[in-house]
Order: sequence, then C-alpha cells, then structure tokens
Amino acid sequence: MPHLNRRQLLKAAGASAAALALTPLMRRTAFAAEEKKAAAGFTLPPLPYAYDALQPSIIERIMKLHHDTHHAAYVKNLNTALEGQDDLLKMPIDELLKNIDKVPEKIRQTVINNGGGHANHTMFWQVMAKDGGKPNGALARAIDQAFGSFDKFQAAFSQAAITRFGSGWAWLIAGPGKLEVMSSPNQDTPVMEGKTPILGLDVWEHAYYLKYKNLRPAYVAAWWNVVSWKDVAERYALARKGS
Repeated sequence: MPHLNRRQLLKAAGASAAALALTPLMRRTAFAAEEKKAAAGFTLPPLPYAYDALQPSIIERIMKLHHDTHHAAYVKNLNTALEGQDDLLKMPIDELLKNIDKVPEKIRQTVINNGGGHANHTMFWQVMAKDGGKPNGALARAIDQAFGSFDKFQAAFSQAAITRFGSGWAWLIAGPGKLEVMSSPNQDTPVMEGKTPILGLDVWEHAYYLKYKNLRPAYVAAWWNVVSWKDVAERYALARKGS
C-alpha cells in the first residue's frame, strides 16, 4: 500500500467518517460519484465501518490486509492494465465488466481478474454490517418463494461457498425470475453473464485464513452474523426496478 502524507490521511479519515453516516444506497451512490469525478481510473473505496467493526466474525487484522493490500492491488493493477484506454477507464466498473468483449484481448483476462476483484470487493464491504439478523419484507418473501425458507436458502448458499473449489465467490442473484444461488471461480463476477448479484461471499483464503486456517465452513458460518440485510434488500429493490 502506498505511504500517505498527513493531508491524504486526513482526507481518507474524513471520507471514512462520512461513509459511516450514510445508508447503504447513499454510500454506493456517493462512491460512484467520486469515482466518476476522477480524471480517468478506478479508486479504492473506503470501508463503510472501522477495521474492527465486524469482530469476532472478521478480525481487524484480516480486514486491514484484505482491504488495504488485496483490494488496493486489484485497483492498482486494473488502472495499470488500462493505461491509454481512457474510454474504458471512464466506465463504471460494472459497465466495464458487462462489456468485457470491448476490452482488447491481450489485456482482457487481466481486466477480468483485477476489475472483477475491484467490483466484487467493493460490493463485499457494503453487504456486511455489525448486526446481522434476517431479511424481512419483499426480500424475505422472495427468498421463501425461491428456496422454501430462509434456513433452506442459507444452507444452499453456504454449500455453494464451502464447495467452491479453490478460490472464488458465492452469490445470491436477483433476476427476472426467482432468486438463485451460484458460485464463480477466482474474481469472475456474475455481472459478466448479465446477472445481478445482490449478496456475495469471498471464499479466497486471504478472506479468512488468519483466523479460521483451513476451516472454511467455520468462516462461512460466522459470516452470516455480519450480513447487512438492509443493503441486500436495497439491492434487491433496485434489481426489481431494472436499475
């Protein structure tokens, strides 16, 4: 991670403090606006909470390493890969991934790896919060309709996360029909398939190994305690509107 001077540190601290006061939808909108204002290129979003906010499910040490090192590297590598491609650098990240065929073939896989890493992690931070609970309202009804009950959905999602071989993600997808669960390898994102993820779980070892070692099921079980169902519900509502 690059060293920051005092002015940059104060600016970052202010951004993080402001992010804490916003609703999930407002945080996403504010970050998208800031990224759009950049001359060209993608930026690392601040965490919407303190590094230790999700303990004991996700410990502070993991959060610092995951956000400040891994996510920051995806952003840096993405910008480097797209140097000279100003039209692509100005695209919102989801639009870039939806139009991955427009990316020159020689850098396409690099953009998938790092652009997917940026998009996936930006969402990952936002779909977590200190207090978990369960969904309600329209999202809860949609889950019951698609899976039979919340418990059955939770079991299906956990299974997708635990059985994803190697590195990857588990997803809850909102589409024109019922909700569905899927998983993807590496930093691939359902966005590239025209799907709309509303919940994602990172099962790369860097997301959990410092606490859970090789016990991925224990990490998955603990993660349910910090799912921000308010954020997921907002994403579901937007998906239903086609936004």
